[in-house]
Amino acid sequence: MQICIIQSCYIPWKGFIDLIRQCDEYVIFDSVQYARRHWHNRNRIVTAHGVQWLTIPVVSKGRFDQSIAEVEVSEPWAEQHWRSIALAYKRAPYFSELSPMVENWFKEAGQLPLLTEINELFLRGICAHMGIKTKITRDTEYPANGRQTERLLGITRAAGADHYLSGPSAKDYLDESMFEAAGTKVTWMNYANYPEYKQLHGGFDPAVTILDLMFNTGPDALRYLNRQK
Repeated sequence: MQICIIQSCYIPWKGFIDLIRQCDEYVIFDSVQYARRHWHNRNRIVTAHGVQWLTIPVVSKGRFDQSIAEVEVSEPWAEQHWRSIALAYKRAPYFSELSPMVENWFKEAGQLPLLTEINELFLRGICAHMGIKTKITRDTEYPANGRQTERLLGITRAAGADHYLSGPSAKDYLDESMFEAAGTKVTWMNYANYPEYKQLHGGFDPAVTILDLMFNTGPDALRYLNRQK
């Protein structure tokens, strides 16, 4: 059984979705500290005028130690984000087909008070649409002690997993020897060599929300998560 444990992101890019689909279970690791100017509450879309950031406004002033799970939305945002997306992708090949579903996600997300709930709603919707069957849980379902590697290992063992798939950024702190001693294999995710697809505007930019892939490739979207050798 392979597991990944990572913080949630706002409508993440295709690499994040690929990481999840390669696992039997994805644990939303949102009890860790919220980081400003991270992907937790923002992402990018491709527009006729270049790449544009979409950021969910959140309450962060004076709350430097709050976890991602505690972060609250500070003002209405969903309608504005949807308008920006609709304007940017209205001429995309599959926008008219997918827009009712995606617009409904934004309507539901706009009623939620917590960032982590918003991120989970989009994530579950995207995975369901793309036919990704990975089990999605929260770290609070697996109480674990310690920091960094010890905590991740505790969740992995509590979930009954014997393989741990990690994003490459964790190489700065993850102690593989602790996993090996516990009989758990660590594999590092590789985000290289995803095939390009035709975007509406300008040259190809891979570091954008997966909505870009969905609106431009429709039923072929899953194929673009298969990395080229």
